[in-house]
Amino acid sequence: MASTIFRSFQVHSFMLYPTSLITRRNGVFRFTTKSSQSQTETQQRQQTKVSQSTQSKKLDKIPKDYEAVIGIETHVQLSTLTKAFCGCPYNYGSLPNSTICPICMGLPGALPVLNSKVIEFAVKLGLALNCNLALNSKFDRKQYFYPDLPKGYQISQFDVPIATSGFLDVDIPVEFGGGHRRFGITRVHMEEDAGKLLHTEGENYSQVDLNRAGVPLLEIVSEPDMRTGIEAAEYAAEIQRLVRYLGVSNGNMQEGSLRCDVNVSIRPIGQSKFGTKVEIKNLNSFSSVSRAIDYEIARQVQLHREGQEDRIVQETRLWEEGAQKTITMRKKEGLADYRYFPEPDLPAVILSQEYVDDIQSSLPELPEIKRRRYETMGLSMQDVLFLANDKNVADFFDATVAKGADAKLVANWIMSDVAAFMKNEKLTINEIKLTPDELFELIASIKDGVISGKIGKEILFELLSKGGTVKGIIAEKDLVQIVDPAEIEKIVDKVIADNPKQLEQYRGGKTKLQGYFAGQVMKLSKGKANPGLLNKILLEKLNSKS
Repeated sequence: MASTIFRSFQVHSFMLYPTSLITRRNGVFRFTTKSSQSQTETQQRQQTKVSQSTQSKKLDKIPKDYEAVIGIETHVQLSTLTKAFCGCPYNYGSLPNSTICPICMGLPGALPVLNSKVIEFAVKLGLALNCNLALNSKFDRKQYFYPDLPKGYQISQFDVPIATSGFLDVDIPVEFGGGHRRFGITRVHMEEDAGKLLHTEGENYSQVDLNRAGVPLLEIVSEPDMRTGIEAAEYAAEIQRLVRYLGVSNGNMQEGSLRCDVNVSIRPIGQSKFGTKVEIKNLNSFSSVSRAIDYEIARQVQLHREGQEDRIVQETRLWEEGAQKTITMRKKEGLADYRYFPEPDLPAVILSQEYVDDIQSSLPELPEIKRRRYETMGLSMQDVLFLANDKNVADFFDATVAKGADAKLVANWIMSDVAAFMKNEKLTINEIKLTPDELFELIASIKDGVISGKIGKEILFELLSKGGTVKGIIAEKDLVQIVDPAEIEKIVDKVIADNPKQLEQYRGGKTKLQGYFAGQVMKLSKGKANPGLLNKILLEKLNSKS
């Protein structure tokens, strides 16, 4: 049926948008919309590269008599197999307009059917954010006209969202001052995504890709509880951790799976009334969230100081990464512009308490709870934040500790040698050959004196890259530590006898040469000499007058 409808299309102006065209190339539909703004945007990009140093000097200090008020709207793209209201899949990077249907395209007569997974994921996230769930909610139509919105409206939720009045606890890293923060969550609601405009440099038109149209989103609206760019960036990072722990989204900002729109205003310290709110878009990393907010705070403070606060208007601004500044995009719409009304083609979303309880009981241990548990193990906040940042790393750590290994030792191995290997090889912890069982065996072998720490690192590298077992590698390479004092003494005697000049220098006061002798003993023993016994015997021999 769908292919029959598609074949009936010809290349005509798309009636909803007079400047848009639908064309078919190699069996794939392409939507094109002309844009008179392309040249202007190019000129703006060129202009933003000029004279940044003067601005940065003026904007680098924020007076202490003002405070920022920051809130974030986060759009999370859900990892469902199909879109929100049809059976089309969505795969990032697919050929433009290759995963669309009459529902995605907003064709007359095409009716939406809600994907039940969207509700499940919304309830999961609402519970994880400590929200009150609406057991009876509904969908609404949000009216606005844009080339990448084929229906002329977006299916969203307005006055009865699925979750409200929650909070999110965040740990600020030590390097940024440390401490715990709790940020309020105003609401979480379900909606569909729009398509995407593809801009070609130097051309006076844009193309529309509808692959993303209808992809399910959850929008999380925070309370205006943040006061700095760092707090906002850490809040956004915690949202990313949370959705990944829950398995509702991959949270990849570079793919648009997690998008943050930041609202910033300033006010004099002590004033309860909010200032004029400015929205910032085009934030594709947590560092850009922090830098964009800091710039916008400084810009608004500067206007206040110069008596030009009337130039701070309710608008949407874009973050220019190259210029490290925000620029005006458009005047901000108000709620009335959207003309919300209930979606007539979808029934109400009614949840039973039993359904909610089942989802509640299935939730995994969440990042905040995991961090508090790790603190009780005696781990530092640096250790805690590193381990809990990635659920797979946390699972690996937990599995190793469950075998009986010391938590601090496991954390040290994972955060140093294992993390360095993963970074160099561009691997995740699920892709390395090392298993929790073998890391436990490695730590136990060092603790029990079977192998030295140096040999342990060599074994670890082989386990990471090739796999195998600790016991197997020790046996195969004869790596068992030498713990017989008589055998170590023979090696020490040989090293001292072979280095009379260094011995004379040591006894003449250059005691740092002890390290040289220890290194030679280790070299001769192929790293197998027990370090404790080695140093004890070596000191006795070096300080002996005979």
